[in-house]
Amino acid sequence: MKPEALLSRIRVVLCRPSHPGNIGAAARAMKTMGLHDLCLVAPRQFPDAEATARATGAVDVLERAQQVDSLAEALQASVFSVALSARQRDLGPRLGAPRAVVAELLACAANGPVALVFGNESSGLANEEIMQCQAAVTIPTNPEFSSLNLGAAVQLLCYECRMTAFAGAAPLPDAGVTPLGGEPASHAEIEGFYTHLTQIMQDTGFYNPQQPGRLLAKLRRLFGRAGLERDEVNILRGILSATQKPTRHGRQD
Repeated sequence: MKPEALLSRIRVVLCRPSHPGNIGAAARAMKTMGLHDLCLVAPRQFPDAEATARATGAVDVLERAQQVDSLAEALQASVFSVALSARQRDLGPRLGAPRAVVAELLACAANGPVALVFGNESSGLANEEIMQCQAAVTIPTNPEFSSLNLGAAVQLLCYECRMTAFAGAAPLPDAGVTPLGGEPASHAEIEGFYTHLTQIMQDTGFYNPQQPGRLLAKLRRLFGRAGLERDEVNILRGILSATQKPTRHGRQD
């Protein structure tokens, strides 16, 4: 199944969100990663102007968002669901790492709709809600400051979904910028550059062929790491040639 099709089967469920701005932020986070199915369980305030403002460019996700009264309704069609939790509960699935759990989520998405379930900003998910999910995940935050905004949590897990769906090679947006890369320089062109460079170093007294040391070898290693392109060799040789040209005060020594 194509990555885009897998992502289209992921529903993001926000349970009892209290701040409309976080709903908008979640919608924006989803759309940037190619997800569009948002479901709100008993939101305190929605629709709301703040949600629309925070969803910059993703208002369409908000407009299509489904509102339901319970998590059971939100998960009715799901074949697999993952709950986000900051701690291990006595009951319910064991907590897993985002990358591993998302891989399981995407594997199940090949068979039908799946869901990522997020809790209320202050209290998270209730035990009864987590027990309705088949897996649980925690984001490994700094233990000294583990407070994570709801929109940021949605962004992190949606990113993992996108990277997993595209096998770690999600396409980058085309910004219409002409790439800088050019044709690699040939062996003959690079050797011509080294010959030119060596001659200039001798002419300027920087290099003494009677006492060569390891200078040339180190220069070859330096430029070898750079992976010179044809245009770059031409630029370098142009700079070298400029040092050989006469100036207004006579020829350079």
